[in-house]
Amino acid sequence: MEDSYCSDCKCNTEVVFDHSAGDMVCSECGLVLESHYIDETAEWRTFADESRDNDPVRVGEPTNPLLASCGLYTIVSNPNGAKGEFLSSSLERWQHRGRGVSDPGRNLINAFKGIESMADRLNLVASIKDRANEIFKKLEDLKSVRGRNQDAILAACLYIACRQENKPLTVKEIFSAANGATKKEIGRATELIVKQLGVEMGQSMEMGTIHAGDFLRRFCSRLGMPNQIVKEAQEAVRKSEELDIRRSPISIAAAIIYMIIQKYDDKKSLKDISLATGVAEGTIKNACKDLYPYASRIIPANFAKEVDRKNLCTR
Repeated sequence: MEDSYCSDCKCNTEVVFDHSAGDMVCSECGLVLESHYIDETAEWRTFADESRDNDPVRVGEPTNPLLASCGLYTIVSNPNGAKGEFLSSSLERWQHRGRGVSDPGRNLINAFKGIESMADRLNLVASIKDRANEIFKKLEDLKSVRGRNQDAILAACLYIACRQENKPLTVKEIFSAANGATKKEIGRATELIVKQLGVEMGQSMEMGTIHAGDFLRRFCSRLGMPNQIVKEAQEAVRKSEELDIRRSPISIAAAIIYMIIQKYDDKKSLKDISLATGVAEGTIKNACKDLYPYASRIIPANFAKEVDRKNLCTR
């Protein structure tokens, strides 16, 4: 509460602000000292330096350091189109000339919106969105992706960002949220981005290492597997990473799920696992064959007997 002079109390008293009515009321006698009070404080909390008395954040979008002027622009408008408003209309006309169709800021804003839309559909965290925006900004500065499939480039930026943030997704998962870009186009765009940025940095671009465990829990969740099976599969995946198995981590995760789940009554078909993981049925079978020599080492001892371990890979 603040102090203000009350004409009825004839002294300075504490006042109470009624934000719903916009009134400033004396706490002693209830006299309305000021009506339709304008609240000049921030409309939302910024969690910045809250010790300051005034917060300059009042209206408008948050700043974006990747955009020119941090995304803050001054727009001159002439909403009524009144004749005689020569200065206003002239400024508005020159503004549109200065910020024409080729405005790089506008291209970045549209790209960032596309990345945000895909990320929201995949339920990705803000740090991945920000990383994808940074990757695209570097490409835009290099002018190396102009004339190429924009949707594929944005999807590839998101794919790389997921890997760099240690939250990898499969290309098929990215494809499910991409706006019309094919898996092949996303793959080619990823290779192009890695090559272009690698040349710019003078070294190979860091993509992050992926492991079968990065995908396992997500795959198990899609299959509706109980927690007991998930734990067994996680233990098997952990042991498999100690071996030299020449298969992609996604294929290994799918194969281990198929092997483990066969020992339970609530079995899932090979087709169900293929749909949940995005790995072809034939690839899962071949991965199981590659895992067969190591079955006794990766299948938990308290989960299956020696005979059962062999049967898991031959079904």
